[in-house]
This record gives sequence, C-alpha cells and structure tokens, in this order.
Amino acid sequence: MNIYIDTAYKSLNKYTEELCGDRVEIIRTPEFVILVLADGLGSGVKANILSTLTSKIIATMLSNGAKVEDCVDTIASTLPICNVRHLAYSTFSILQIFYTGEVYLVEFDNPTCVFLRGNKLMEIPFENRVVSSKNIREARFQTAVGDSFVLFSDGVIHAGVGAVLNFGFQWENAAAHLQSVVQKEKTAARLALSLSQVCESLYAGKPGDDTTVAAVKILPEKVVNLFTGPPSSKEKDPELLHDFMAERGKRVVCGGSSAQIISRLLNRPVKTSINYTDPELPPIGYIDGMDLVTEGVLTLSKTNEILTEFRKNDFEYDHIKELDRDNGASKLAKLLLEDCTRLNLFVGKAVNAAHQNPNLPVDLNIRQHIVNQLTDNLRAIGKIVNVKYY
Repeated sequence: MNIYIDTAYKSLNKYTEELCGDRVEIIRTPEFVILVLADGLGSGVKANILSTLTSKIIATMLSNGAKVEDCVDTIASTLPICNVRHLAYSTFSILQIFYTGEVYLVEFDNPTCVFLRGNKLMEIPFENRVVSSKNIREARFQTAVGDSFVLFSDGVIHAGVGAVLNFGFQWENAAAHLQSVVQKEKTAARLALSLSQVCESLYAGKPGDDTTVAAVKILPEKVVNLFTGPPSSKEKDPELLHDFMAERGKRVVCGGSSAQIISRLLNRPVKTSINYTDPELPPIGYIDGMDLVTEGVLTLSKTNEILTEFRKNDFEYDHIKELDRDNGASKLAKLLLEDCTRLNLFVGKAVNAAHQNPNLPVDLNIRQHIVNQLTDNLRAIGKIVNVKYY
C-alpha cells in the first residue's frame, strides 16, 4: 500500500509531578511503524522508570523480530520491584502497522484503542490469551487510507471524576469526542491534542493522574517539491527547472534568486505580497503554477525552528497555532507537516556571500546547513526526503 503512517502523542503530568508516569515509544522502519504506550504503576519517578523500561523493551524487541511472549517475559524479569507496593507493574498497548496495511494490536490493562474508519467507530476483532500469567488481548486486521487509531492511558477515562463528572470521562465519551473531530483534525498531532485539551479542561488544569493520548492516522502519499538556491553555474538552470517541474505534487520556491530563475525560464512574473504580517520575516510572493513562494534563509531557518518543536513530540497548543499564522515560515511548516509525506529537495550550490559566517570555513555555507537540518527534522518525524544538488 502507498500509505503514510502519521504518529503523535501528548502527555499531561499528574499535578505537582515533574515526570510523567506514562511513556510512548515510536520506532519507524522501512517495513512498519511500532507505537508502544506504557503506564507505570503509581506516578512520578517510579512510574516513569517502569513505563520507560516497558515501552523501550517492547518497541526494541518487536522491531527486531521478537514475539510478544518474549517481550512480556523480558519485562517480568527486568522491571524493578517497588519497595512500597512490592510490585513491578506497567500496563501497555502495542500498535504495529505495516506498510502492507496489516495491523497488529496488543493490549494489557490499558483502555481499549479507539479505531475509526472515517468517523465511524469500528469494532476490533480481539482474541484473549494468557502470556506469562498476564491476560492480554490481541488482534490482527487490515487498515486503509483514512483510518485513525487513538491509544490512551487511564488518565483519560478518569478525567473529571468526582468533580465535573461523577464517574469520569468514560471510554464512550472519549470515543464520541474523537468521532466528532477526527475529520476536522487532519493530522495525528491535532487529533491527540484535541482529546488532551478536553481532559485538561475536565481536570481544571490540575490532572489527578498522568494522562497520555497517542494518535495514528493512515494518510495517502502527498508529494512536495522544494527548490532553493541557484545552481553552481547558470548553465544548469534549465536542468534544475526541468527536474523540478517533472515531479508530481506541490511546488515551493524558497529564495529571491530561486524565484527569479523560475520567473525567467517560465516567463511568469513574480508578484510580492504587500502584507507584512510578521515583522521578523519577509513577505511571501506569488508565481503562477507555484503553490508557495517565500524568501530563503530567514524563512527556512524559522521553518526549522517550528519543525524542531514537533520533532520533540512535546508540543503545545501554541505550536499548533504557530502553523496557522500568516507568514511564509508557518505556511511552509504547515505544508511540510500536514500536507506532505515525501519531500523532493532541489538545492542549488551557488554560494551567496551575504549568507556566510566569516568565522566558519569558506565551503560551509549557511544554506547547506539549513537544508541538512530541514532534512534531519523531517526524517525524524517520519517523512521521506530526497535531496538533489545542482
């Protein structure tokens, strides 16, 4: 299947605790993506250690071909025993999605995964079995473009208990909320944040338990082509343009010189916006046939700052709002995060003297550094990035 597996999670620490007792581990390989959500016994440091070990062990072992039985045995013999409760305990949910469309889901004592096809709540074909004295549920089934999966810890279903709600925010309430917003929230990050915000509101900003929401969306392939920087010699301009225009997908041009090359060879004028919506960034431009035209180094640097926050997975609502701002960097970051699964970069190697740091070696130009950082950020998020230099 030609799909992209979009993943994100958001955690709320129990009120007054420095560390979260929930942990999410995500591993991407060329064949599949594994997401493990673990919830350690209690809260604070001890719970964090239990959940971190559990999620790391399971994700690492499964990605290397181990069976779930081996993972559970390893956890049982590895987790440190609490001196107070005399237990070594952590719940977990495992979601492994192959690029063939096959899904493998395992749950132990966590709330059931919410599986949505469009906005329709789907039943998961679970089978129960005992593994190392633990009652686990597992299922294998096929996914399709447009499906969404949401895993969460019990902090979600306990939200508001005894305060706003008598019995807390039940699983049915969480599922109903997700059904109502899943088609509006186009990415896993927005979907996870939506449910997390509801829980934070029900807790009145003081969560009574660690609360984690992990979301996965199955998206179709979306290609973006980005051209930045003139080639090392003007004779290569037509070759770069041919390659840039030959690819399917959306087209972005970053840099004044790059925009002039497109304008000259295609005989299409560059029109510059007169709206200075952000004093820190130059305004965007317009060329017929291009989806976005921006300034170069400043805009790409700011785009990298935004992408870095999403790479951490520790994003806030303000980071989502940043994507909706009316400036070139926010527009580019939103395009790359929410409307791109594969990025083709066309990078010219001509050195702009204005972009050099005199304290660095002459061959280390700033644009090259920015492109490398952009590539690293997007690959860490799970995007496919191809780079071609001219």
